[in-house]
Amino acid sequence: MASRKKTQLNQDSGDKYSVLLPTYNERENLPLIVWLLVKYFGESGYDYEIIVIDDGSPDGTLEVAEQLQKIYGKDKIILRPRAKKLGLGTAYIHGMKHATGNFIIIMDADLSHHPKFIPQFIEKQKEGDYDLVSGTRYKGDGGVYGWDLRRKLISRGANFLSQVLLRPGASDLTGSFRLYKKKVLESLVERCVSKGYVFQMEMIVRARQLSYTVGEVPISFVDRVYGESKLGGNEIVSFVKGLLTLFATT
Repeated sequence: MASRKKTQLNQDSGDKYSVLLPTYNERENLPLIVWLLVKYFGESGYDYEIIVIDDGSPDGTLEVAEQLQKIYGKDKIILRPRAKKLGLGTAYIHGMKHATGNFIIIMDADLSHHPKFIPQFIEKQKEGDYDLVSGTRYKGDGGVYGWDLRRKLISRGANFLSQVLLRPGASDLTGSFRLYKKKVLESLVERCVSKGYVFQMEMIVRARQLSYTVGEVPISFVDRVYGESKLGGNEIVSFVKGLLTLFATT
């Protein structure tokens, strides 16, 4: 009874959450991540929409998304594909143009981020009226699963170096599972110039500069189930270059 009453209150809150899912070669992962999103939003009672921004995936991700739209409805699954890979920042800008929610959730489509944490993000945001809430792997019960020692060391090292150089006021700079007030995300994206993995880090740094408030929720990050990781030598070099640029300019 209490659970039903809480769900009704969430439905009556007037808030709507737009989930942005940039995809590239995620045909195996997309049906499951969408099902989980529908499940947890349905159970919690929050109003939502899922915006899939596919960047010309050659594996048929868009065709899978079209099938999911038929299953869940065009009001819940919005497809906004692009012809080719154009970067994460522009994917968010593209998705936001079509978002009808007053809150935006960004997350990976590869099942690294479990939708079960979204109700916690929302509760955290309401608790402190935070401008953004970031999932953290490095605080409380947060953690990383499925990575080898090399990957863990790279991640920890990158986060430590970022903390020392940038002092961002958040424990996990490189994570990409976050909830934003829509106006805040629009403001941050306008100011961000970084690409790739540094983009998420710059978002937090710019948020601190603009005195936006940041809440954190511990999350479990699980390495992708299907497909290949996109982290390689080139990405690491780009990250270091981007970090030094941020240090020099912020």
